[in-house]
Amino acid sequence: MPDMVVLHHTAMLTADAAIARLSDPTAEVSAHYVIAESGAMTRLVDEKMRAWHAGRGAWGRVRDVNSHSIGIELANPGPLQDHPPFPEAQMAALEWLLSDILARWCIPPERVIGHSDMAPDRKADPGPAFDWQRLAKAGVSIWPRPVAQTAPLRALLADVGYDTTQDAATLLAAFRLRFCPDASGAPDQTDLALLSDLAQRFPVDQTIRDD
Repeated sequence: MPDMVVLHHTAMLTADAAIARLSDPTAEVSAHYVIAESGAMTRLVDEKMRAWHAGRGAWGRVRDVNSHSIGIELANPGPLQDHPPFPEAQMAALEWLLSDILARWCIPPERVIGHSDMAPDRKADPGPAFDWQRLAKAGVSIWPRPVAQTAPLRALLADVGYDTTQDAATLLAAFRLRFCPDASGAPDQTDLALLSDLAQRFPVDQTIRDD
């Protein structure tokens, strides 16, 4: 059974092009849903089935993310057009779909992650224009609030879910891409304060299922 959701952008020029590729068995990529800019949703894979959307990566102790997750592709050209914003209709449809999925599968909002979270060394989607804070306000994702630092950087990253077999700079960049995309340079107290809050409120493996 799925116990997490992974969000992607298609990095293609149209939703139809993305659907065609994700439906092509020779491409060896797939996803459960594609949401077009208009908000139109297309289901490509049954939620009970494994889709090939995540690839190599990890989140907490999950090392086969495809077997644990529902993948949602958002039609957006990403780096092909300098990361345009995600339209209102598309975001509203995503909120509705996430609310439905989380309720049906009893998935907590902290287990809605980006492709860049579980594969920070090779993926950057859904990217810097994606409004994670909006999803958190809707109760279908999370957003940090600063608290006092509780542990060193690598320990906090591990507690949140990032794969600390990778270097700290790569993981920090992935964290910032999602929660503070304008940040740069060495880790600072803001990074540590936000990570500390997430580590305290949402330790990564507390709700994982082994089936």
